[in-house]
Amino acid sequence: MAKFIVSPNLLRLKPRLTPIVSLPSSHFLHYHFPKPTSSSSTASLPQTLPTSYSLPPKPVSPLNTAATFNNVILDPRHLSCCMPDKRLKVAVLLSGGVDSSVALRLLHAAGHSCTAFYLKIWFQEDFENYWTECPWEEDLKYARAVCDQVDVPLQVVHLTDEYWKNVVSYIIEEYRCGRTPNPDVLCNTRIKFGAFMDAIYNMDYDYIASGHYANVVHPSADQSNKASILELSQDMVKDQTYFLSHLSQFQLKQLIFPLGCLSKDEVRQLAAKFDLPNKGRKDSQGICFLGKIRFSDFVARHIGEMEGIILEAETGDFLGKHRGFWFYTIGQRQGLRLPGGPWYAI
Repeated sequence: MAKFIVSPNLLRLKPRLTPIVSLPSSHFLHYHFPKPTSSSSTASLPQTLPTSYSLPPKPVSPLNTAATFNNVILDPRHLSCCMPDKRLKVAVLLSGGVDSSVALRLLHAAGHSCTAFYLKIWFQEDFENYWTECPWEEDLKYARAVCDQVDVPLQVVHLTDEYWKNVVSYIIEEYRCGRTPNPDVLCNTRIKFGAFMDAIYNMDYDYIASGHYANVVHPSADQSNKASILELSQDMVKDQTYFLSHLSQFQLKQLIFPLGCLSKDEVRQLAAKFDLPNKGRKDSQGICFLGKIRFSDFVARHIGEMEGIILEAETGDFLGKHRGFWFYTIGQRQGLRLPGGPWYAI
């Protein structure tokens, strides 16, 4: 959120030698998604979703030597975040990007029975500069091609209504009030590991997996009452534990992050080894539901603009004008368009 004096039109700034790091406040997140009380939560899922079944025992590859899967030699460390000593039924969130695709292939190489799920969520139909390109269709095309390589079933799950209600409309109202919750934190908590987790709750999957750069350490079977711990990944540049930091124990206990033991460079190398159809695809950037739409354009479309003045925090001196306080957040430096900085919003 931004901090103001006298009226919301006054935006206060101060120069700083180091950036302010602002963590999201906890009031805007749900911490627990209970088991659905009716079948309504799965209404948008296809009727062809797999039913529960048991897996035949398979030989477990030792972790102290390199193993070959589909003519791809894997170092034991590549599978160390995939629970390779077990045989599991895993629901894998697949976006069509390289990270989630490598996560799927690692789980498959570890011997697990995988079903991939592509989440089709909210989009902004009247942003012609973006949606005329049909990016979700391209994502889905790559996801299908990745699954076809190893004969993994793929299901498309429509969560448009849930996304609008629990993320997008909530973001709009919070920004209108001057608060700035992180959209990707909300997406993970309320959609990927919220609405989707609820939807497949009764399908008997042992775990849900995704291509996040993070790691979850689960307690042993005889200590199941202890907490699962969210840990940093091996790649401190790509690490995404910040965006997963509001997941509850109910959610964490059901998750696997196969990339938590790898660096981004290793993931790219594995994509090439697996000869993935999307091995050369660029990483997606920006907020999860916007794609190529700039967040400032999204905010302006839904909230508008309201001119106000910018003050230097210590002296109260006039520095300039701004478009509306909802375009700024604590610690922000970019986009202030002021000389004599660096300046940071407080």
